[in-house]
Amino acid sequence: MPDKIKIFSPSTVANVGCGYDVLGFALAGIGEEMEVSKRDDGQLVIDEIIGFDLPKDPTVNTATVAAQALLNAAGSKQGFSFTIKKTINPGSGMGTSASSSAGGVFAVNELLGRPFTPMQLVEFAMEGEKVVSKKAHADNVAPNLLGGFTLVRSYEPLDILQLPVPEVLYVTVIHPQVEIKTTDAKKILKKQVDLSIAVEQWGNVGGLVSGLYESDYDLIGRSMVDKIVEPVRKILIPLYDEVKEAVLDAGALGCSIAGSGPSIFAFSKGESTALEIKALMQAKYDEVGILAYSYMSKIGKEGVRAI
Repeated sequence: MPDKIKIFSPSTVANVGCGYDVLGFALAGIGEEMEVSKRDDGQLVIDEIIGFDLPKDPTVNTATVAAQALLNAAGSKQGFSFTIKKTINPGSGMGTSASSSAGGVFAVNELLGRPFTPMQLVEFAMEGEKVVSKKAHADNVAPNLLGGFTLVRSYEPLDILQLPVPEVLYVTVIHPQVEIKTTDAKKILKKQVDLSIAVEQWGNVGGLVSGLYESDYDLIGRSMVDKIVEPVRKILIPLYDEVKEAVLDAGALGCSIAGSGPSIFAFSKGESTALEIKALMQAKYDEVGILAYSYMSKIGKEGVRAI
């Protein structure tokens, strides 16, 4: 078994409009890198975090918390050192904490000789997510570890389904540089919803899943309607309504909040439309002087991997 490994862990988008806490997908080529190596003292140590000022305390960093959960399950006292290179701001809505959680468990599992399956790794990575959101959710770490599009059918017991990815489905993401903490974004959500709204939401989730299976791009777009979370959270995101209206008018299939925000994502059929949407999103924020970063990719069919 090797003594060290370098991995790439993709960014992810959760909720996907109508699928609050159950749907998510990975981005292709957008994410973070991590180097992990064995050490002889049995400790988990974060040597360096490149890109952003995040805690190196192994009891609060999502990478090491998730790795420790794996080590506990394996009954292993092996120590590891971590160097994490992050490219996306924390609190972006692009699964930055999940990238570290999933990256940590993947790397440690590889260096231990793969004692656990990717599906088992999801459960360990969820413990890392619990550090930042106070809930062990899987909608980001599942696509991060398994790749592609995923659906969390059940949390107790954990049951995750991998969904097909239409060949020319592209995603564009714009990240205005304001921070929204997941815990704060959850607090403002309503505790109850009308049954009629819930029924509509269930129909949209089913329609989106069907659209993915059938590569029905129009159905995918029609189904990306969120009547529960978006109306509440969009007030936290500058220019949200203006951006959404503009990209839909320009040919985007659908548009919604990425995770807890403030990032906004849009689906497009084909690369050329996605590039036009990217430029349009960027221009909207440039016009009013709000710093924002934009990204475009296909759905990432591969999850976290060695590089």
